[in-house]
Amino acid sequence: MTRNGFVNEIVEKRCNKKYDFICGFENGFSTVKICDKCGRSSFVGKWGFIDTNGNEITEIKYDYAWNFENNFAIVKINENYGFIDTTGKEITEIKYDSVCNFKNRFAKVMLNGKWGFINESGKEITPIIYDTVFDFANGFAIVKNNGKYGFIDESGKEIIPPKYYSADNFSNGYAEVIVKVKGRIDTLGNFTPSMFLPLSTSVELTN
Repeated sequence: MTRNGFVNEIVEKRCNKKYDFICGFENGFSTVKICDKCGRSSFVGKWGFIDTNGNEITEIKYDYAWNFENNFAIVKINENYGFIDTTGKEITEIKYDSVCNFKNRFAKVMLNGKWGFINESGKEITPIIYDTVFDFANGFAIVKNNGKYGFIDESGKEIIPPKYYSADNFSNGYAEVIVKVKGRIDTLGNFTPSMFLPLSTSVELTN
């Protein structure tokens, strides 16, 4: 490859003539921009993606596009966001108010001020109903509504509704929580107060 990440200099020269901006390759792809007719000095234009051979994997149609992370890239049209995969396919509608990159096979998405999750197929695994959601860890994610915390599993099922004042991620089958007192729960929601736990398992919690 050449120093800019293209397969060869011929491809690089061809792309430099076509695109006003080539942002550099990450994970095998680069975002590119074609500015409006007012010239290269303009910041107004559309974005898309090319591979290291200079092939466009998407139309040059997005108002902004971010680099691929974990095989998916965030794209924006108007004030809405969605995702594409490495083939250039839009796996979601470009409809969300805000999104976060995929982590542990799921991405957080916001619609109408509420949050939920999609999977790598672009399917919403939860209703978009939560005030806040946190990344999956060890098979579960913390969700928050009305100041209280609960848990969902990777199918999107709410295994424990939001009812705790504070909660930490599950580890080794247990999660530290505060309801009226500190304690821990198992994945079925069975609560054991800290006073009945061995000292080595009793920990301070953070919101």
